[in-house]
Amino acid sequence: MLRAVHGRRLATGLAIAAVLAFAPPTFAQSTGMVKGKVADAQGNAVEGAKVVIEFTDGMNRKYEVKTNKKGEYIQIGLPPGNYRLTASMDKLGSQSFDTRVRLGGTSEINFSLNPSNVPAMSREEAQKADAFRKVFEAGIAASNAANYDEAIARFTEALGMRADCYSCQFNIGSSYTQKQDYPKAEEAFKKALEMKPDSPEPYNALANVYNTQKRFEEAAKMTEEANKVGGGGAVLGANPDALFNQGVIFWNAGKIPEAKKQFEETLKVKPDHAEANYWVGMAHLNAGELNDSVEHFEEYLKLAPTGQYADQARGIVAQLKKK
Repeated sequence: MLRAVHGRRLATGLAIAAVLAFAPPTFAQSTGMVKGKVADAQGNAVEGAKVVIEFTDGMNRKYEVKTNKKGEYIQIGLPPGNYRLTASMDKLGSQSFDTRVRLGGTSEINFSLNPSNVPAMSREEAQKADAFRKVFEAGIAASNAANYDEAIARFTEALGMRADCYSCQFNIGSSYTQKQDYPKAEEAFKKALEMKPDSPEPYNALANVYNTQKRFEEAAKMTEEANKVGGGGAVLGANPDALFNQGVIFWNAGKIPEAKKQFEETLKVKPDHAEANYWVGMAHLNAGELNDSVEHFEEYLKLAPTGQYADQARGIVAQLKKK
């Protein structure tokens, strides 16, 4: 569980002790989209073709859409990362492409379905693929059932069957995180990072591991790297909790300006985010910007009059208004 530790450079000399606790980040920092067309070998639009969009950066996410009369499809709200898109239609076969969805960006993938696009698979290859799928799915099932030792065993087995399985390696790290075995989680996520250095997911995962261990400087560094490869910044549709969590990591590392920016980005996406208002107020207080801090503390009290920081916020406002 992430915690924000308060007590950095309070300009007014107010003695306020606060601890912030909240759910782990969702990994979805913000969103992008994919769109395109599906046609047959003659270039005619294919209506009703199924397009499967699978996230390949460690989490089990899958989206399915159908093409319209013009053969067009679109999927919005995709977290940044690597995806495999597969279009298929009866009697026309299927076709797959890999793409990267970037923060606030649009990837356009067009398909041309032709039975000849489907590569022949030997019986042995088909058996290996089926065996791998069963082991991997057993790992997912064990993880969903909170049987993390079994999940680790199955993902490790799957990794032995396919050494390039990034999802296997990432899920091993996630399972160790759930077990609170942070040294092994760190090791697993670092290996995942080696496999996909252009993905924000391993950086975010390492940031969470470090933050939990109070290795705040390292956590902040990982968050900065995640922002670099993920595009950085808030966009329409961004995940406010992910932005807020990044702010907490920066705060814990003593990077108050960076934390304030993330909390403000959170409020751009979700103005009624109570905790973000509180911590923007704290950032203003640290900078000696008293009027601005009061504004955010009062907003926090409107949104969460019985919240975990309500007493602190009321005390700060009362003292500042006496000055």
